[in-house]
Amino acid sequence: MQTAIFPIELPYWRAAKPYLASLAQLALRIALAVPFYRSGMTKWDGFLNLSDSADALFTDEFKLHLFGGEYPFPAPHLMAYASGVMEVLLPTLLVFGLGTRLAALGLLGMTAVIQLTEPDGWANFHLIWAATALAILVHGPGKISLDALIGIGK
Repeated sequence: MQTAIFPIELPYWRAAKPYLASLAQLALRIALAVPFYRSGMTKWDGFLNLSDSADALFTDEFKLHLFGGEYPFPAPHLMAYASGVMEVLLPTLLVFGLGTRLAALGLLGMTAVIQLTEPDGWANFHLIWAATALAILVHGPGKISLDALIGIGK
């Protein structure tokens, strides 16, 4: 038998909890999607036309911080293009709740690369993004999702 944390339960809590859980999962998906999508949209000068500034960031500005040193990105044009595509595609999938866990895993991986690129952002941004992606991975998309509609999400 499970014991309650609080001796008194809030009125209608048992009835509201499943709906609030799905609403919370939707909010987590949107919260993770917004910063990545906004960043992704800055990388394009039109449909699949990478902006010069995005290319320059990966070529000249961004460096990987590994083992105490700074190293240039391998294949910077390809990395800029892949980043731009994934920063638009994965958040879109998250918002609609389609392939949700895979999209969250992709954004978790991107967060790791961003952490290696900008190590000072851990406490302010990267930790929150990583925790949100992990919560989505563990708890799934919720009932307000295309995954749930087609029967592949919980």
